[in-house]
Order: sequence, then structure tokens, then C-alpha cells
Amino acid sequence: MSNHTADLVFDALGEPVRRRILELLHEGPTPVGRLAERLPVGRPAVSKHLRVLSNAGLIEHRSIGTRNLYVLAPGGMAVAQQWLVRTWDTVLAAYAADVSRASQQAAQQQSSPKHP
Repeated sequence: MSNHTADLVFDALGEPVRRRILELLHEGPTPVGRLAERLPVGRPAVSKHLRVLSNAGLIEHRSIGTRNLYVLAPGGMAVAQQWLVRTWDTVLAAYAADVSRASQQAAQQQSSPKHP
């Protein structure tokens, strides 16, 4: 996974309307008009948001007859998931190291002779 791809995904997810579009697409393939009816922005803005989501690999466009439908891309969130797991693993490892270091210091202080 390249940083560029992760940047595209997280930039796309950073906008509340785009996150709402992803939520709506969980219901299944949806035309832009139906999405626009359920969002606080007009159809041209929805089209722009769909383009950003598509460029990030989060959604796909399918033409069925004269209808243009948008669907969630299989594995589209994998980049975000992998980034979060990798980052979380790094944070947890650092936390575990700090806890271990603090425990060792406490044990050493308890075992040291005390001077009056």
C-alpha cells in the first residue's frame, strides 16, 4: 500500500458528506439522483463527491441500461483498515514497552536497599 493511496482514502473519508454517501451505499447499488435526494447538497456536488470516492477506490460505477449506479468497491476500505491496524500495532507496542519499563523500574526501586 502506498502512502499516496492511503492519503486519497483518508482525504475522501475526511468529508462528512462522502462518509454519508458510503453509508447510503451500504443499502446497495444507488443512482446519483437517489443519493442527492438523501443528502444536504445538490446533485452536482454529489457527483463531485462520487468522483473523489471513486478515485480513492472506495466506490465503483456501474451502468445498467440507461441507469448509472454506484456501489461500494469490494475491498475499498482495505487501505484504511491496513493503515489503522499498522498504526494501532505500533501504538500498542510502544505502550507495552512503556508499561514494561515502568514495571521494571518499580521492581528495582522496591528491591533496592533504603537509606535513611
